[in-house]
Amino acid sequence: MRFLSMIRVQENGQVPSERLMTEMGKLIQEWTAAGVLLETAGLQPTAKGKRVRLRSGKISTVDGPFTETKEVIGGYAILKADSMAEAVKLTERFLEVHGDEWELDCEVRQIEEHDLG
Repeated sequence: MRFLSMIRVQENGQVPSERLMTEMGKLIQEWTAAGVLLETAGLQPTAKGKRVRLRSGKISTVDGPFTETKEVIGGYAILKADSMAEAVKLTERFLEVHGDEWELDCEVRQIEEHDLG
């Protein structure tokens, strides 16, 4: 099964420390080799983004930043795990790497697997 772990952060311009980048690099290498990390990335600030909306059949586009949002998705990981419990354990390990430098929340959700062929 595949799971999406979305990292929610306060958008305050905090930059990862050298220690965090080193430890995260090690974790990414370990998980990639083990086949549990399928993809991961951080996201640019909302100031560089756009929000595309559909309301009553009409599409509109709004430029960032999205000041009404207190927490934003700061990054994501697509994990391969046998269960939700295993995906949560992996996410907990990801959070532990951050130590006490960050205040983070992660939302873990299973990815729907549909055969559209």
